[in-house]
Amino acid sequence: MADDRAPDGTGFRRLMGRWATGVSVVTAHHGTADAGLTVNALLSVALQPPSLLVSLTRDADTVPVLEASGAFGVSFLAADQRQLSERFASTLPPPEKFRDVPFHRGALGVALLDGALGWAECRVVARTERYDHLLFVGEVARQALGRDVDPLLFYRSGYAEAVGNGRLRLPGSRGPDAPPAPPR
Repeated sequence: MADDRAPDGTGFRRLMGRWATGVSVVTAHHGTADAGLTVNALLSVALQPPSLLVSLTRDADTVPVLEASGAFGVSFLAADQRQLSERFASTLPPPEKFRDVPFHRGALGVALLDGALGWAECRVVARTERYDHLLFVGEVARQALGRDVDPLLFYRSGYAEAVGNGRLRLPGSRGPDAPPAPPR
């Protein structure tokens, strides 16, 4: 049986690291300011109307821009866009994150990163505070499909690697030709 102690931050982080997630960049635009950050805490809320929820830390520099504009964009990253994920996860000032990054503006003014798997532009319809995060629900105002390639996935604090033919190798995984792991 696995460790069943009361949850703590470190143990919970380790548990959630075993949940493979897609990687996206959430952006906002207000006035002349663009802001964005890498997010894997994103989920589909409903199909009618199409809605997404994004969870952001209260101190994220994207929060004030998103709150001022009432809208956000989501770029779903492809496997070959790891550098963009790392860039938007960094502590660079918002203008530096966008420097030399190819993007186009959506109808709501948000930056949508070129080369992504797809994009969604959302109008915020609800905001909820929970612990050290803000949860934003956005109704999808516009959406578009991008490239039909492998997704960028995050697992156990690392990125999956594309190995060809639509296959991905998860961090810490034993390759497809490795002998089976010994029983525990």
